[in-house]
Amino acid sequence: MAARIVSALVCLVVMGRLSGAAVYKVGDSAGWTTIANVDYKLWASTKTFHIGDTVLFEYNPQFHNVMRVTHPMYRSCNSSNPISTFTTGNDSITLTNHGHHFFFCGVPGHCLAGQKLDLNVLLPASSTPVSEPPTSSSSPPPLTTTIPAAGVPGPSPNLSASLPSVAVGRVVTIVALLVSLVFANFAS
Repeated sequence: MAARIVSALVCLVVMGRLSGAAVYKVGDSAGWTTIANVDYKLWASTKTFHIGDTVLFEYNPQFHNVMRVTHPMYRSCNSSNPISTFTTGNDSITLTNHGHHFFFCGVPGHCLAGQKLDLNVLLPASSTPVSEPPTSSSSPPPLTTTIPAAGVPGPSPNLSASLPSVAVGRVVTIVALLVSLVFANFAS
């Protein structure tokens, strides 16, 4: 019976993490590179980023890095004083607030060659139905860095609308079922 309870709790934790946020691998299968000629502006324009989403930069750390920079630094590819620098080759960054987030590779010539990214994190939708419960906040997974937005408006806001998510309702239903299973096991 204890194993069932532990299994149910593990399922709850996993579902809670999966339901509230998306993970985006920057550049999709090509990753963070100059070799594949990835258009990172186009890549970002096809995504809708929200608070709590995670962007994953995968790259060869011998040839690239990721620098978080201000908007003026982004425009001029100035790597002299970045907000933060990531060098693992597998950098997971959780977006913690709305607005533009600016990144580029600080290796000389890479930003000018197009290895730069402007992510626009949208405000939460104000038309959330009253019956939809709020998502619970959970701590980010280990090795995840959370960063605030750059604090300046970006050059081209992403005005794409986000659709209301039904995932939260489904998770609540699944959680209710798991909780009832746990209590049923205690009663027997």
